[in-house]
Amino acid sequence: CDALLIDPESRTDTYPYIEIEEDTAHVGHEATVSKINDEQIFYLQTRGLKEDEAAALIVRGFIEPIAKELPLEYAVELNRLIELEMEGSVG
Repeated sequence: CDALLIDPESRTDTYPYIEIEEDTAHVGHEATVSKINDEQIFYLQTRGLKEDEAAALIVRGFIEPIAKELPLEYAVELNRLIELEMEGSVG
């Protein structure tokens, strides 16, 4: 489970789910929670992106593994929703 916090008001609740059908298995679970790094935003701004565009690019990169599993029309809609949500949310 991984989570990305996009602003100071963001929060996450991580609930691990592991389905195991083997009685002798030893398993573990880990999670990471991170926020959008100011250095990442700065770097992308030096490449000509606005702050909200840079943040949206970072968010899209974070969700890419999930989006790649979606049908194309859903992935396009997901990216459109991210753009709408990120407009004006940073800065």
